[in-house]
Amino acid sequence: MRIMRMLVMFDLPTGNKSERRSYADFRKFLIKDGYHMEQFSVYSRVLLSRDSADAHLKRLEANLPLAGAVTVLTLTEKQYEGREVLVDNRPRMEHIADPGSQLTISF
Repeated sequence: MRIMRMLVMFDLPTGNKSERRSYADFRKFLIKDGYHMEQFSVYSRVLLSRDSADAHLKRLEANLPLAGAVTVLTLTEKQYEGREVLVDNRPRMEHIADPGSQLTISF
């Protein structure tokens, strides 16, 4: 048995009510099918074999939204574990100077 991960990345339009509904339906399908959110529009799930990956790919194809792009990437668990998660740890400014004091116009 070879444990794998399937990443689903999507960019779907949400300009009108039907597109938003399609987006929500696709997202609900992913969650119901065992995917969890990695980031906005990036979901992943664990797979137990290549056969399972093929079956889930067919399920994704059967539930594709009418518009937009969906990208699927299948990785071994070792490849997935080798990913890098980068987080900016630089200190942030706690407070910004009063914007009114930056520019004064006199007449």
